[in-house]
Amino acid sequence: MQKVIAAAGVASRRVAENLIVEGRVTVNGEVVEALGRRVDPATDAIAVDGVPVQVDTSKRYVILNKPVGIVSSLQDERGRRDLSEFVDRYEERLFNVGRLDAETSGLLVLTNDGDLAHVLAHPSFGVTKTYIAKVQGNVNPATVQRLLDGVELEDGPIAADKVRLLESSRGESLVEVTLHSGRNRIVRRMLDEVGHPVLELVRRSFGPLQLGSLPIGRTRELTTVELGKLLAIARDSGRDEATPNEE
Repeated sequence: MQKVIAAAGVASRRVAENLIVEGRVTVNGEVVEALGRRVDPATDAIAVDGVPVQVDTSKRYVILNKPVGIVSSLQDERGRRDLSEFVDRYEERLFNVGRLDAETSGLLVLTNDGDLAHVLAHPSFGVTKTYIAKVQGNVNPATVQRLLDGVELEDGPIAADKVRLLESSRGESLVEVTLHSGRNRIVRRMLDEVGHPVLELVRRSFGPLQLGSLPIGRTRELTTVELGKLLAIARDSGRDEATPNEE
């Protein structure tokens, strides 16, 4: 098991052995203290300090700071710039988790892990995304509250999970919007509905992942800590699906 943990990049083999002896490693929910324990990366769920470990080394997880002008498609039928120029550099066949419209920049996840992608993209699992929008007009507290209370769009009502007014002056405002909806162009449509059309839009976070200082047009692989947080979301969502709703 220590070899598997080391191969996953969590710790060196020697440190992994110490983690096992200290009782900080579980396999399928059970604490393991024997160094000779054999595990199957394809079927066994390994966690260190309660944080899941991805032991399948065939899986890859990448963050892209998508530039404006790139469509969220691996092969655009209209010949526009697409994600192929970013995924082609990887040996694995990666695909995007969700979409950002061509005019929106920011954090986009690329992976070949279909199960995790489903959890991250489906709004029923409640994974939030945070956007910074530069909009026309001076946004006031009443407008912020309206976004929180919900607005009516052509495809139904929608409310933001969180809204913060960051700046408002000279006829423009910066607004931070957090929501878990997966609807098309939802942030733009919400802000347009309250009278503040979007001038620029960037996604800064996706669940526990932060764009940080990653330059526009660059990619990086997830850290083991970031990946552990994503795997924890997938693990917990599986538990939720297995537990019937009480009424």
